[in-house]
Amino acid sequence: MKKIGILFGQERSFPEAVIERINQKAEKGITAEAVKIDKIFQNVPLGYSVIIDRISQDVPFYRASLKNAAITGTAVINNPFWWSADEKFFNNALAEQIGVPVPKTALIPSREHPTGTIGESFSNLTMPLDWDAIFEYTGFPAYMKPYDGGGWRDVYKLHDKEDFFDKHSGTQQLVMLLQEEIIFEEYFRCYCIGGKYVRIMQYDPRNPHHLRYATEGKSPDAKLLKTVEEYTLKLCKYLGYDFNTVEFAVRDGVPIAIDFCNPAPDADIKSVGQENFDWVVETTANYAIERAKAQKDGQDNLTWGEYIKSSVGGKPLIAKAAPKAAKGSVPKKVTATEKAKTATAEKAPAKPKKAAAKK
Repeated sequence: MKKIGILFGQERSFPEAVIERINQKAEKGITAEAVKIDKIFQNVPLGYSVIIDRISQDVPFYRASLKNAAITGTAVINNPFWWSADEKFFNNALAEQIGVPVPKTALIPSREHPTGTIGESFSNLTMPLDWDAIFEYTGFPAYMKPYDGGGWRDVYKLHDKEDFFDKHSGTQQLVMLLQEEIIFEEYFRCYCIGGKYVRIMQYDPRNPHHLRYATEGKSPDAKLLKTVEEYTLKLCKYLGYDFNTVEFAVRDGVPIAIDFCNPAPDADIKSVGQENFDWVVETTANYAIERAKAQKDGQDNLTWGEYIKSSVGGKPLIAKAAPKAAKGSVPKKVTATEKAKTATAEKAPAKPKKAAAKK
């Protein structure tokens, strides 16, 4: 019998519904339950073919347990090794590499020295930093948030450099991102499961949490939705996440990826609504069963993204044709964001600004 386990914390509606749905399907030789752990020994399996992880980002004991499960053959959703290494600043750099527009973003060192370090630990850090160049790059208003954070914790909107220094002084040991504000006409949050199943949801980050999916207005343009879907699949393919959400703020018709490091995204029925909840439960159940059927003892059953596969294989991330240049000139690398801005500038005058992306 192959068991599918769900590891979760305080949430109830999603994990319980997925367990129930998998068992309702009554696939031969497959059952689902909440993960049960009473001991962990090195290199000893937990007894699950698949584990859907919803909580290890907050519980280091669970993260270590899942790595041990993975090395003994469990297909863990999401890959705990990659999730331990990933963070939002790297994600933005990867998005630029693969042609997905993102906001201009700078990495800011922590205001206080990390525990166990002193001033001499930062001999390579030039102080003061080149704040003028940083502020010119992102502009104001801007948003500041932890480089590896989530759940809308410690997110600040900043109006000028004085506001930055005031807010940054209270961030203690957090390493922060400073990111340009994206004024948007539309906003989408997209579930992506298995790197192939996508659900695009209209979303408004300005609303209270339980009303963010309750949006009204005209139906989005079909071509825009197609681009959003393509970007979602591309990001999750290169990151290697089995279960993720990707958020886009649409500025002047261009979808800009705002946040796409959400490997345990909100799936509570009270916030996402009945239709979205039904889709994510059904799709997760089907995908977990698919992974259980494919799981084989004694081998690596994890998903690894194209970034890792390219790195291990010694191949470029994306094969690019050599740019043409005038004789004697050096071609300049053009980022995905710059390309998006160039395309926007060639369009008709921009639409009136409406709202600001907060996350």
